[in-house]
Amino acid sequence: MFKLKIISLLIFIFSSQYLFVQEKKIEIIRANSLDKDELVYPDANILKGSIEKQVHLRHDEMDIFSNNAIFFQKKNKFIAVGDVLLKQGDSLELKCDSLNYDGKIKKFFSYGRVSLINKVTKLDSNELFYDRDKNIASFFSGGNIIDSLTTIQSEKGEYLLDVDKYKFRNDIIITNPDYTIESESLDYIIGQEKTYFLDSTKIIGESYEITCKRGFYNGKLLKGYFLDNAKVLMKNRIIKGDSIFFDDNIKYASATKQISIFDRNEKLQILGEFAEIFEEKDSAIVTLNPMAINTTEIDSLFISADTLYSVGDRKNRIIKGLNNVKFFKKNMSGKSDYIFIDENKGLTRLMRKELGTRAIQIMSQEQINQINPIIWDGNNQISGDEIILKENLNENKLDSLIVTNNGFIIEKDTININNYNQIKGIKIFGKFIKGKIRSLKVDQNAEIIYHMYNDEKKLIGIDKAVSSSILMKIAQDGIDEIIFNTSPEGMLYPENFLEENEKFLEGFVNREHEKIKSKSDLFN
Repeated sequence: MFKLKIISLLIFIFSSQYLFVQEKKIEIIRANSLDKDELVYPDANILKGSIEKQVHLRHDEMDIFSNNAIFFQKKNKFIAVGDVLLKQGDSLELKCDSLNYDGKIKKFFSYGRVSLINKVTKLDSNELFYDRDKNIASFFSGGNIIDSLTTIQSEKGEYLLDVDKYKFRNDIIITNPDYTIESESLDYIIGQEKTYFLDSTKIIGESYEITCKRGFYNGKLLKGYFLDNAKVLMKNRIIKGDSIFFDDNIKYASATKQISIFDRNEKLQILGEFAEIFEEKDSAIVTLNPMAINTTEIDSLFISADTLYSVGDRKNRIIKGLNNVKFFKKNMSGKSDYIFIDENKGLTRLMRKELGTRAIQIMSQEQINQINPIIWDGNNQISGDEIILKENLNENKLDSLIVTNNGFIIEKDTININNYNQIKGIKIFGKFIKGKIRSLKVDQNAEIIYHMYNDEKKLIGIDKAVSSSILMKIAQDGIDEIIFNTSPEGMLYPENFLEENEKFLEGFVNREHEKIKSKSDLFN
């Protein structure tokens, strides 16, 4: 029993010593006078300073100076009032009108013209709560922070002094000579100008505007990474993507997944999975599943390729598509290895990869026609080494078509789908009316195979002829009239008189299975 009492006593003594060590007492270093008012401040000492010297209190390496102080010695608390100055170490300083401090939990509230200065940062607020153990300062009714050239305003915030980081919440505005940030939630690293966004955010620079819901921005390097509804406005381009990287120094942006680049002036939109944008060169490149959409009041042109470029300003815009190029319009579609669009001149060139001398020597005409650029317009299939489409810039409509070499036209017979009308020659010239090809002229070494019918739509025979130039007038349902500019050499053959291979011109290739019938076919 005696031993038990000794052990209990020892536990009590050690516990008391432990509590005493844990809870350091507030010290009165200086006061001009000491008074009491049990009615107003029970169990408190009223400390007053003088004009020459303020009240000086100290607790655990923290010094507090004030005009007056209400000191609750038993509770280890005090209230400092009037020109309060708090100093902790060499780096932290706080000024305010009044301060309530609890020495047991090492926390205080400061009120009225609060100013917290730490290293290069200054925090101003009307109210500030500070937890000394966690070394975190919090404000709840508006705060203003100055970090070098950057000023930050926020409704709520926390300052994590150990890691020099602020956590801002609600109505945040960051102002810097180079940019402005508006956000609902962000973290900010002191001295580094690194900002981490956690909610709706807008960044406004001299020549750009960025919005996102999550992301990162380095204010010193003027570059960042943005997620969740990320959007960058550079000049007249609106860039969207699942994620966007942006560097203001080199005027560069890259976007990844579900990207969209929209030119507001040109009504041009480019979609894809990865894009790079160079503002100073006024250019963009899309390299994963790209598709360009050129929208007009009349029609929209859709273009897909392995890689798409958009280069130049509004007056000098060039669009390039490389490899596996496909395009689709309401009344026309086509394919080529390359596409080159000069919007200023209203020219679109469809080109084939250049063939070497050896390839030209060993490839048949049919093999070359199989890889040549091609367009489909209604029932017409038109191919050649290069196809040029010209636009009427005043009316913003297609005006004419040129096949520069090795031209070949195939029209599927509207009466018998197994028959094909064919014309080939070195060059082809076409004319558009209201977006449809209405005439085609074949020049130099022109050859034709044409199926002729009577009024009862019964086949009369197959016309095979050769002429220096052949002109076709095209109606809504196909070839309406054929005009030979020089006397043709040829004749009308009965169908049964010709062998099957004689019903096709050399180089005939039916590529109808490749035809793009809708914009969804661009990626099939």
